Amino acid sequence: MVVITGASKGIGKAVAVAFAAAGKKILICSRSEANLLDTVTDIRNGYPNAEVMSFVADMSQRQQVGDFGNWCLQQGTPTVLVNNAGIYIPGSLSNEEEGNMEYTMNLNFFSAYHLTRQLLPAMKSAGKGHIFNICSIASLHAYEGGGSYSVSKYALNGFSKNLRHELKSTGIKVTAVFPGAVLTDSWAGFDNSEKRILETTDISSMIVAATQVSAQAVVEEIVIRPQLGDL
Repeated sequence: MVVITGASKGIGKAVAVAFAAAGKKILICSRSEANLLDTVTDIRNGYPNAEVMSFVADMSQRQQVGDFGNWCLQQGTPTVLVNNAGIYIPGSLSNEEEGNMEYTMNLNFFSAYHLTRQLLPAMKSAGKGHIFNICSIASLHAYEGGGSYSVSKYALNGFSKNLRHELKSTGIKVTAVFPGAVLTDSWAGFDNSEKRILETTDISSMIVAATQVSAQAVVEEIVIRPQLGDL
């Protein structure tokens, strides 16, 4: 059973489609019910035998994170968790809008922290599982306009490293994913006719591949950038 947050579009949707294609049961969430229904319809149209279920949740809200986690556990024990929910609001730490840091951290970092902690006991009992945290190249270095977004992704990277260390002996794998620029809503309107930035399927294919290595192996990090480099 694969749990994916923020899966109604972008990278999350691509990951859901990829795992559905692999025959996995999919549980997805988003704060937009309309987008969720569209995603479920798209997956079922493409893969009529796919088992996909959706839950409306704003992952910036602690209570709704818990509600989603409880619902997931009612469906079974996750074998894969993809913490993908997030938002990019450009700005600088010195003059960004008040409250931006709190909101960004809640969605980009604390949603992953709380959901992971909620699902981990069941995964530990099963003695297996794989957690993917969708970080960013903004987790690796500061850049112009990064602001709270970059800070939140640094936090997610640190969470991934510590989680990997703690879970070594449990059979649960942890992978941090660091995409460069990807053609999602964050790049809405960008002309990618020259293939300057990544496609969402570039990320999803790497995630599925990382689940297919032997039990004694783990892909700790996936760094994937445009061939011509960062923008």
